Amino acid sequence: MKEALFYTREAQGVRCSLCPQACLIADGSSGNCRVRRNTGGRLIAETYGRVSSMHPDPIEKKPLYHFHPGSSILSLGTLGCNLHCRYCQNHSISQAGTDDLPLLSYRSPDEIVNQARTMEGNLGIAFTYNEPTVWIEFMLDIAGPAKGAGLKTIVVSNGYILPEPLDRMLEVTDAFNIDLKGFTGDFYRKVTFASLSPVLDTLVRIRSAGLHLELTCLIVPGLNDNPDIFRDILTWICDTLGEDTPLHLSRYFPTYRMNLPPTPLHTLTGLHSLASERMPYVYIGNAGYQEKGRDTHCARCGTLAIRREGYQTEVPGLDAGGFCLNCGTRVAERHK
Repeated sequence: MKEALFYTREAQGVRCSLCPQACLIADGSSGNCRVRRNTGGRLIAETYGRVSSMHPDPIEKKPLYHFHPGSSILSLGTLGCNLHCRYCQNHSISQAGTDDLPLLSYRSPDEIVNQARTMEGNLGIAFTYNEPTVWIEFMLDIAGPAKGAGLKTIVVSNGYILPEPLDRMLEVTDAFNIDLKGFTGDFYRKVTFASLSPVLDTLVRIRSAGLHLELTCLIVPGLNDNPDIFRDILTWICDTLGEDTPLHLSRYFPTYRMNLPPTPLHTLTGLHSLASERMPYVYIGNAGYQEKGRDTHCARCGTLAIRREGYQTEVPGLDAGGFCLNCGTRVAERHK
């Protein structure tokens, strides 16, 4: 059993200090995420080494469009999440604990790093599929050696984490995609059963650390597609994170506990147009063949830098360092 990081003992149990849920966990019980359990006064990270999913993905699938475009990356997931989004697309693993899926295979950090290191053409390791922060101990034990082996590390997260554990992640992570679920506290409370402000704090800390950051917003009809509220979040992104932050607008489909109809394509293209008035790198995802919001053009001169068709990626307009061949503007991080 792996003892968890980030907790304290109290009279009624242990207090987890990993995320803003701040669960007080009685002996024999688990926290909100379902994977951190109080066992005799010790908080145990139950999913340590328990792998639910692991296989190579295009990096664009994370989605990361400006971090080594066209690369393949070994992607890894376990179980659990500290949010409970009503539309969760990965609910079979994110809303499950080890009691639900007791037969998961065990993989040691060394095994995973060695596999990533020996895979031909592999960029590194992505912590994804379910929420990586709830298995931070496993992630940290993989990410440190991975970076030592020259591999890149990527975290795809909801950003719902407290500053101290986040700072530990920042030390061993090269790139983040953070899922900004909505644009108001009310949306977060009703749809994710969490709060917005800690996610915004996470985004600020990632940007302040100088790490690569992209955002994903799943657009749900009638819940977070109001253009006026969307303009407010665009202002916050541009003023706080920078207008060059890549923004992915993803199409919702009914799943899990939400049966609203899919997001209309005209809603996505309308929000894309609004965002593109202020931000040069805005994309539409999960919408099939969609020409608008697909390719990347240099923000300065408009040269076609990266061409995409599905997950097939070509990079006709960038040099080996990710700079525009026409004007020299930095567009993406690439191999050096």
